Amino acid sequence: MNVNINTKEYWNQRFSSNDWEEKQGRQQTESFARGQIEHLKIPADFDGTILDFGCGLGDAIPIYRQAFRKAKLIGMDISQSAVDKCNESYGSMATFMQGDYKDTPAVDIIISSNVFEHLSNDREIAKYLLTRCKSLNIIVPYREHPLCSEHVNSYGKKYFSEIGDFDCEVFPCKGWTPFGLRALYYHIYFKNIFRFLLGKPVVRRNMQIIYRFLAVSPGNHP
Repeated sequence: MNVNINTKEYWNQRFSSNDWEEKQGRQQTESFARGQIEHLKIPADFDGTILDFGCGLGDAIPIYRQAFRKAKLIGMDISQSAVDKCNESYGSMATFMQGDYKDTPAVDIIISSNVFEHLSNDREIAKYLLTRCKSLNIIVPYREHPLCSEHVNSYGKKYFSEIGDFDCEVFPCKGWTPFGLRALYYHIYFKNIFRFLLGKPVVRRNMQIIYRFLAVSPGNHP
């Protein structure tokens, strides 16, 4: 049965039922954030506003707070259940808000980590977010095939060419694997020893791509 994952109801259920935690979503978000910090190219002394778009349960926020101590942090998610849990866990570090992408406030920088692969209208959303910030950072799996069950898009270097000016970078992913975090070392590193000895192709870590966009028009920002 096909399930529409582009709904508030779907993500409220994922986050309120503890399904996200049970499937190691918190650990994955934290691992993503740690691996992506250097690729964001945001100065450590940045003192503007950073918005985490599609923040989930907010587990990237402590990583951003440690890296950008002077910044004002905002987490935004479509799910009220997620936002409630964010406030419980990280309300002292950031402001959290529930909303659709059209509710996005004007900020300096938007980071969207591993969200867009879930969105059927991803290009439309990217265009809109560029009117709400000075720079937009979209991070997604690179050339994913086959797609995970909740992913609807696969991304190459030219995927967002029609949107605006950007540069992109492909790098090894420290958070995402089809085997789950606990089984990562067994299925890739340990098994690669035997693949090599048997003359079979070794399995590489999954890759991610970050698209770093400039604003569409400086007049759209505070």
